[in-house]
Amino acid sequence: MAGHSKWANIKRQKARVDAKKGKTFTQLSRAIIVAARNGLPDPDGNMQLRTAIEKAKAAGIPNENIDRAIAKGAGTYEADSANYEAIRYEGYGPGGVAVLIEAFTDNRNRTAADLRVAFGKNGGNLGETGCVSWMFDQKGVVCLAGVIEEETLLEVALEGEAESYEIFADEEEPGAEVFTTITELDALTKTLQAHFTVKEAEWRWIPSTSVAIEDADQGKSLIKLMDALEGLDDVQNVTANFELTDGVLALI
Repeated sequence: MAGHSKWANIKRQKARVDAKKGKTFTQLSRAIIVAARNGLPDPDGNMQLRTAIEKAKAAGIPNENIDRAIAKGAGTYEADSANYEAIRYEGYGPGGVAVLIEAFTDNRNRTAADLRVAFGKNGGNLGETGCVSWMFDQKGVVCLAGVIEEETLLEVALEGEAESYEIFADEEEPGAEVFTTITELDALTKTLQAHFTVKEAEWRWIPSTSVAIEDADQGKSLIKLMDALEGLDDVQNVTANFELTDGVLALI
């Protein structure tokens, strides 16, 4: 049942290379809107929404802003005239690395222009729809915190009909990620919650193969590109199919 969670590894690597700034209020609010739109507007019945709300509260977003975002996602906020839509963009990073971006925007032209600038300044380019998405599969991912005993995880993961898992042998940030289909994410989350500390549950694009980055300059460029993309207000999630080797990480 071994899993493939390269992007989670990259996120941890990035955090150690750079002190990463938190997401903006705009991004966190839009994450709540997306979650409320994709499922029930009730956090008790929508793990994605519950996770988004917890992140927003941790960032200091007022409760009234959170309630307003939920109402926007549910379509019950009458004062909202913005027409938001979820869009997926695709492109290439330095060395041809595949990059997939999920955005939530009320202005496609603005978002595309911002992405094009971010790619251009960091050695990449925005591509056409479908240019790299065939390299990714969308999965439901449950993130667990703490030291995980593999035998117990395997038993519970099978009970929850998970597809795979990956345990992180990381002294600083131990945990695991468990993968399932989009439709089974909520059920698996509830099963795992009975045995482990669930940090978050999300939908994520998982690369089918990863490119090992052995050049330090390319590694630095890719990290700068990921940070530039993730820093845009319209962007919700960024995934790429590269992995930094230990040697490159040490050099960076």
